[in-house]
Amino acid sequence: MTSATRVHRYQVQIVWTGNTGEGTANYRAYKRDHEISVTGKQAPILGTSDPLFRGDADRYNPEELLVSALSACHMLWVLHLCADAGITITEYSDEPLGLMNENADGSGEFTEVTLRPVMKISDAGMISQAKALHHRAHELCAIARSVNFPVVCAPTVLAG
Repeated sequence: MTSATRVHRYQVQIVWTGNTGEGTANYRAYKRDHEISVTGKQAPILGTSDPLFRGDADRYNPEELLVSALSACHMLWVLHLCADAGITITEYSDEPLGLMNENADGSGEFTEVTLRPVMKISDAGMISQAKALHHRAHELCAIARSVNFPVVCAPTVLAG
């Protein structure tokens, strides 16, 4: 580690809340429900597995949280870079899509996530610069830099 490197720690707590009275006596005996929390944060994230794997469709699953983390990290970098560049963003949304293969042994792996941010800026003359900053944000995003599958960014920048 060089002297310029700083280490940031992120500690969470995961508590399984899906014991229905039999523990994990068999595959169907328990719920996949759990809570994700961080000391000092307001409310836990209610998690589960994907409904295809006996999860609760009303709760977040790890796959959705991974795709969300990629999108949120990208958005936060774009907001920062645009603010620094004097580009005023007035609206921002994203509907990212993650693709995961399920293997014959039941394991899975993401093969790609596509970010599809739609951003509105106040100055039409800065659209091309704003699009370029999406690519820079992608290079800086810690989450995108940490995964072993492609993260594609297909931004739309509008003026208005």
